[in-house]
Amino acid sequence: MTEELRRRVRDFLAAHPFTPRCDSWAGSYDLDFSRELGKAGLLAVSWPERLGGGGGTAVDRLVVTEELLRAGAPLAAHWVGERQIGPTLLRHGSPELQEEFCPPLARAECTFALGMSEPDAGSDLASLRTSAVRDGDGWRITGRKIWTSGAHRASHLYVLARTSREADRHDGLTEFVVALDSPGITVTPILDLRGEHHFNEVVLDEVAVPGRWAIGRVGEGWRQVVGQLAFERGGPERFLSTYPLLSAVLAAGLVDDTARRGLRALAARLQILRAWVLETAQVLDAGGSPVVPAATSKYLGHEFELSVIDWARPLMPRATPAVRALYDQALAASPASGIRGGAAPVMLSMIARDN
Repeated sequence: MTEELRRRVRDFLAAHPFTPRCDSWAGSYDLDFSRELGKAGLLAVSWPERLGGGGGTAVDRLVVTEELLRAGAPLAAHWVGERQIGPTLLRHGSPELQEEFCPPLARAECTFALGMSEPDAGSDLASLRTSAVRDGDGWRITGRKIWTSGAHRASHLYVLARTSREADRHDGLTEFVVALDSPGITVTPILDLRGEHHFNEVVLDEVAVPGRWAIGRVGEGWRQVVGQLAFERGGPERFLSTYPLLSAVLAAGLVDDTARRGLRALAARLQILRAWVLETAQVLDAGGSPVVPAATSKYLGHEFELSVIDWARPLMPRATPAVRALYDQALAASPASGIRGGAAPVMLSMIARDN
């Protein structure tokens, strides 16, 4: 199935023109493109068919995302919902919650932003302060989330909130789905170095959430979210965000003898990273939660992307405006890409504890 999928993705890309971009899964938003992917059966390929998916595997999804990321296709509209929220609902959500959200996610009719990071918590997710209190059959959520990509466009927000105070701060956390058009929500833009708007601060002021929109068991959010982060950290987007730049430099004939030597080293590292994420996908298919392998992918993938930028920098004086634009995109995204999904010290700490 995987080679057939690869061909289908390439055929789709040839029939749906776009301007390639680095960091396209975070910075290139085209809802129509995402919905066309859904119509073509190229979203949610690993989900059950009864919930709008393709009935395939995590390896199948890896093949699809590799092709889309290599091309620099616009993926930001559906990315969080398809990569992370849908699989989380499949693992922990009630059947009703799965039926309510998975089919529209697979069609990109419903889109998500992630409400995890908070202003005073840094990379320490367990210290978050956003709280949810019971209100009849539902909940009221109050708090602040920051670096929330796409919250100004998404229809829903995933929120991790504290529902009780326990001796162990990893206990008492719960995951929620929140409608972003709910009363009490304020979304404020945070512009990046290029003045572009991807990030936001989201303030929730006693936002009402139906009880059925709690994901999994109340108070068990930490254990659930640790597994969920494997979806966020273990994919090829951690090292293919700069591939459009690499590809464009080669196509433009900019590589000299010095750059060719560096290119060999990059190619070897890329093959290792591809093999690593393939193993991660195979663990997911076996029902595992490859938390540490995913953290390793995230750390090494970001180091690889920084190396691609360093490799391309001396070649930019001879680059065309289109190639230079890809370089500028990669460079501007590099600080954020080191933080998204967890900063390097957090990844190294997880890897070290496992060894």
